[in-house]
Amino acid sequence: MRGRARWLLPLAAIPALGILLFGLVRNPDFFPTPFIGQPAPAWHLETLEGDSLSLDELQGKVVLLNFWASWCIPCRAEHSVLMRAASAWPEEDVQVVGVVYDDRPANAQRFLDQLGNDWRHVLDPGIRTAIDYGVHGVPESFFIDRDGTVRMKYIGPLTWNAVKTNVDSLLAGPGIPAGEPDTPAEE
Repeated sequence: MRGRARWLLPLAAIPALGILLFGLVRNPDFFPTPFIGQPAPAWHLETLEGDSLSLDELQGKVVLLNFWASWCIPCRAEHSVLMRAASAWPEEDVQVVGVVYDDRPANAQRFLDQLGNDWRHVLDPGIRTAIDYGVHGVPESFFIDRDGTVRMKYIGPLTWNAVKTNVDSLLAGPGIPAGEPDTPAEE
């Protein structure tokens, strides 16, 4: 019996290890969304500058919709990728939009003042838009095609490779494969 007990403890640890690894690995495939291939939920929100912006205004452009907060450490890590994305394609083709999630406007503005800001950010009072998109936490990003259809959901801090691959694919149009993505040394 003593010999069998030695094997039972390591075997019992396997499920616990699996759960731990599942929590550490942030792969968007682990959290599929029913929005893929569906029209993106509409929104009309106030920007940090006090103007308004709606998804309808962005029709005809590829939209990278990124939910973030100033208190979110992974959001800080992905910020340089979003800065790069905001300047990588012409504004008439691609729009990066940040959705401030469960945060005070002053804190969000201070975050952007420190790290830079080359794209528009909207406020989401009561996190209603985040709820509409099924956001579990931040950062989470959605790639929306020119017709307003959600094509990809990305959970966790974006990488340049993920952004470039998805945006290029959406710009190329349906059925046309995107080119090989750049993989910069920082990733």
